[in-house]
Amino acid sequence: MTQPAPNQPLAGLRIVAIEQYGAGPFGTQQLADLGADVIKIENHKDGGDIGRHVGPYFFAPGDSHFYESLNRNKRSIGLDLKSADGRAVLEKLVADSDVVFNNLRGDLPAKLGLDYAALSQFNPAIACVHLSAYGRTGSRAAWPGYDYLMQAEAGYLSLTGEPGTPPSRFGLSIVDFMTGTTAALAILAGVVSARASGVGCDLDVSLFDVALGNLNYVAQWYLNGGVTVERTSRSSHPSLTPSQLYTTSDGWIFVMCNKEKFFEVLCGLIGRPDWTTDPRYATFAARLENRPAFNADLDAVLSTRTTADWMQMFEGRVPAAPVLDVQQALDNPFLAESKRIVDFQHPEHGPLPGIASSIRAAGVEHPDKAAPALGADTDAVLATLGYTVDDVDALRVRGAVR
Repeated sequence: MTQPAPNQPLAGLRIVAIEQYGAGPFGTQQLADLGADVIKIENHKDGGDIGRHVGPYFFAPGDSHFYESLNRNKRSIGLDLKSADGRAVLEKLVADSDVVFNNLRGDLPAKLGLDYAALSQFNPAIACVHLSAYGRTGSRAAWPGYDYLMQAEAGYLSLTGEPGTPPSRFGLSIVDFMTGTTAALAILAGVVSARASGVGCDLDVSLFDVALGNLNYVAQWYLNGGVTVERTSRSSHPSLTPSQLYTTSDGWIFVMCNKEKFFEVLCGLIGRPDWTTDPRYATFAARLENRPAFNADLDAVLSTRTTADWMQMFEGRVPAAPVLDVQQALDNPFLAESKRIVDFQHPEHGPLPGIASSIRAAGVEHPDKAAPALGADTDAVLATLGYTVDDVDALRVRGAVR
């Protein structure tokens, strides 16, 4: 098993994470993959992170595939934060950490004493990062919220799917993942600021704000031009052609000639160089105006060969991709080229294959420990805080830790 090493990019960074379910754990996992010491605090009296119990697939009771996908390379302590003993442990952790992170409902951090106002007395440089549904202030601070709700209200469902069909969500929890990633950025920003000034702060990230921010240029078009984007057939780009799905003899291919130079190469490879001078197709504007006719003509050509044939012919000269299902995507030989699937080591289940960190540090092998069992690291973490074996045993008897 690869152990966290001093040359990991985030070695020496300690994060106390009061987190559960998806968005929060996804964000801290990215930092744990890079060597940060993420200490996951779980309420052992409630069964720990609810993600442990999210099915339908499990390695064992309380150890779901879902949980394992979001919590590798972390440490877990079972801790009752509502008890005086548990609070005392938290305060000692804060004194010895860089960040306290939570993904609780927006009104809870202040009530539970997890904000900078409450924790700065134990560590003036602590960064307190809060991930919530709608933020910690305003009329929705106490609202629960989830990914699909954000997709619905931020307009995503109106943009996804074929025209004339019911609104559709993304097939993945994209807002959770983007918000977790944004929270990881907030954590690092808080640490950089605190290490420079010696003073920490509160930083907030919300599912709703990230969902809204992802509208980006679509929002810009509406706010500055009054343009409301609608769904387009075959996932086509609103203005660039060809940039969408096309049929092949055995399925689909996505072609994106988002520069004119790629269109010229495409025309040469498919045996239609005349299209580069045809006034109906020679420019982006012309192809957009004549999109139905152009798409029919390109479909007719691409339907003469298989997707694999075209991919072999285009081989990086024309931006294109096969349309794969999840099994095909994960069995893709390209993943094996640079270890994009990694075996994470579990003490009971053995190696658990998972997707490698999206960040690669030159010359560094990232840690490969599977997600921790509930309370697996309580003794070790408390020992670093000065608790003796007898102290920890007494805390267990009183139900403060597991």
